[in-house]
Amino acid sequence: MAWDEWEQLKSQAADRQSTHMQVNQAPAQGPGAGGKPDLVVQQDDLGAVGHDAFVLHGDLVKKVDIAGSGMNSDHAGSTHQAASALSKSNFTMGDELMTTLTVWESQVKAVRQACAHISNHLDFSRKRHADDDAEIAAVVKNRNGSAVPVSELGKYFK
Repeated sequence: MAWDEWEQLKSQAADRQSTHMQVNQAPAQGPGAGGKPDLVVQQDDLGAVGHDAFVLHGDLVKKVDIAGSGMNSDHAGSTHQAASALSKSNFTMGDELMTTLTVWESQVKAVRQACAHISNHLDFSRKRHADDDAEIAAVVKNRNGSAVPVSELGKYFK
């Protein structure tokens, strides 16, 4: 097979692939049903979700801390105390209870951390979008000098 023939076959294969393959996206069909955009997020929506994540984080700290519940003078919670007592009495359930406690704590910490990230990110996003809107409104003006509403800007990018 000659080099030119090889290059031609590669080019033909690339042409066929580019017209038939889509990766990680739906076909472009314009706006969603009814001619309206598929996704609209309002500033209040971001704030509400961020607030819910913040509240959930606080509830997790208060209500699911089985490691710290019933803490004694050695700073061991009641579940930890029970696991230690069972282990000292040669019950294998003591080690299993301690393992369960350790796994539970790590999972609760992971969920609390996720809630904190969600809350912080949405607060940041809400503020950032508000700042962007203010900057755009200050820069883009109508013919009469008034600011162009942000909702109208999408029309310029179609």
